[in-house]
Amino acid sequence: MNRPPADSGPHYQALLELLRAAESLWNASRVFFARWDLSPSQFNVLNLLHDLPEGCSQMQLSRQLITHRSNITGLVDRLEARGLVRRENHPSDRRAFNVRTTPAGRALVEEILPHYYRSAEAVWNGVSAERARRIVREMSALGAAAQKIAGGLAENE
Repeated sequence: MNRPPADSGPHYQALLELLRAAESLWNASRVFFARWDLSPSQFNVLNLLHDLPEGCSQMQLSRQLITHRSNITGLVDRLEARGLVRRENHPSDRRAFNVRTTPAGRALVEEILPHYYRSAEAVWNGVSAERARRIVREMSALGAAAQKIAGGLAENE
């Protein structure tokens, strides 16, 4: 495995480890959700909608999931083909659809969640609740800094 240059500093090395951990978690989640024939992104849509019984627009889904709107369309298409979500006319915007889970979609999420929560706890085994809360704060600050930098880069292009 290639090591970063010694002069790269601890922040660069921490960033590399964070990216490696994110990739490992994503790969593990792909394996985890495969038993239900779902991708992690499909589960994220179902899980978000599970907490919104009235549903939401595809634009709201894309904002909540930090995914481009065109990707949400494909995800919703696949979930709709399986009967897990349905599109309805949006109550206040005739150009948009409201996406809701179907009874089958709700049942699938409720089947998955206990396994998902157990797996999440297993990933964090040995990390105290206080440390987990501190990590959340630190990751939020890191994400905000990255967004600020990305915004500055976009302005300079």
